[in-house]
Amino acid sequence: MKTFYSPAHLEHRPAQEFERGRMTPAVEVPERAEAVRRRIATRAIGPILSPVPFDDAAIARVHDQSLVRFLARAHDEWRARYGNDAADAIPSCWPAHGLRPRERNDVEAKLGAFVFDTATPITRGTWPAARTAADVALSAAKAIFDGERSAFALTRPPGHHAAADFFGGYCYLNNVAIAAQWLCDRGLRPAILDVDYHHGNGTQAIFYSRKDVFFCSLHADPASDYPHYSGFADEQGAGEGEEATLNLPMPRETEWRIYGHALARASEAIASFGADALLVSLGLDTFAQDPISFFRLQSEDYLRLGAAVAKIRQPTLFVFEGGYHLESLAENTTNVLEGFLGA
Repeated sequence: MKTFYSPAHLEHRPAQEFERGRMTPAVEVPERAEAVRRRIATRAIGPILSPVPFDDAAIARVHDQSLVRFLARAHDEWRARYGNDAADAIPSCWPAHGLRPRERNDVEAKLGAFVFDTATPITRGTWPAARTAADVALSAAKAIFDGERSAFALTRPPGHHAAADFFGGYCYLNNVAIAAQWLCDRGLRPAILDVDYHHGNGTQAIFYSRKDVFFCSLHADPASDYPHYSGFADEQGAGEGEEATLNLPMPRETEWRIYGHALARASEAIASFGADALLVSLGLDTFAQDPISFFRLQSEDYLRLGAAVAKIRQPTLFVFEGGYHLESLAENTTNVLEGFLGA
């Protein structure tokens, strides 16, 4: 299996995030992708390749240009306002109910208009990392389109919480959506399977009213977990996209016995949709020891997950998303890939 990776992600180094009522050290750190890269090389999964650059038009097919322009300029605007030694850019307010929305006069107003949480700071290296991550996903998508059975996009920062016109959840551009749209534009009928602990609200929002991309997410119940306002079972698509979305929320403490049944249901739905390409938003924060999540999957369960994905029998693109237990992340990631290849 070919892995696509770029060291550009190393410059995206958030120092802190505001989460669960306090400032805490960031958990979405460069070592995540580096540990996985080293493990892939050690386990001889396949070659690790650099991405090729893609035109911005591929991103514009998914994201509003107002968001893209803001992300590209945000850190420079932040430094111009607060100085070169300013902390990472985090919003201080949002246009909530009763306030005028999208009134973007300065960088503070723009932050509040475009980001939906306080856990997704903009640093000096954020835009180069996010833009290159899109190229990583697109390069892997091209490999699938050109005939590879599978490919792995080792993307960082992750992407599945970013929608067409907002970002958040450690995500800036939606890598899996950009790749899916690129395949769609070339005549394929892709399905997206999101196995991250947190609902892929951004991916869902992008494709919610469309019938040409199927989105299925296995995740923690948003009644108790982030992103709180998206991912309920009754969200099944709208308009032409009705029934092209399937959400399978599960309670905290979910183990493989329950998770495996949900995955089987997702596989059946993907087959019914008639997909001819599968994109997996590969979040590994379902692990029992993940510091910010509450499922109970074990390392050996990721071998089962990979094998189950292989049984869907479609060209498959894995796109790296969450997973924050550094000591196990690399093993769990490669277990998925090896489970897939072994099946």
